[in-house]
Amino acid sequence: MDYSPKDFLVWGELPVSDMDKAMAFYSSVTGGDLQLDPNCPSPMAVFKPANPEIGVALHIYPGKPATNGNGPTLHLAAQGVLEDVMKRVESAGGQVVSEPIQIPAGRFFYAKDPDGNSVGFFENQT
Repeated sequence: MDYSPKDFLVWGELPVSDMDKAMAFYSSVTGGDLQLDPNCPSPMAVFKPANPEIGVALHIYPGKPATNGNGPTLHLAAQGVLEDVMKRVESAGGQVVSEPIQIPAGRFFYAKDPDGNSVGFFENQT
């Protein structure tokens, strides 16, 4: 089997304490459409990648979140200018914890969702 970098992350799962609140937060911040799939062993809200060949799915599920940003950090694309995304994080009940950070592919910032999960939001500038 031939593995390439696109194969390393198959999907991500993010535990949340309140599915409705988490779906509202992530939909508001990213501009993405989440779909609740009740057919899984536990309910799961799914971000569908626009192009499965270059993106992976993220699932939000009822669980025990890492507290105070101590868990792994998932970086998500979000629609719009990064400063607007930062405002949406705050207005949706999250916390921005860094200024924008420039990297060759674009910019991102660190935040916490309402459950304290560590997340990054990325603006592609290529």
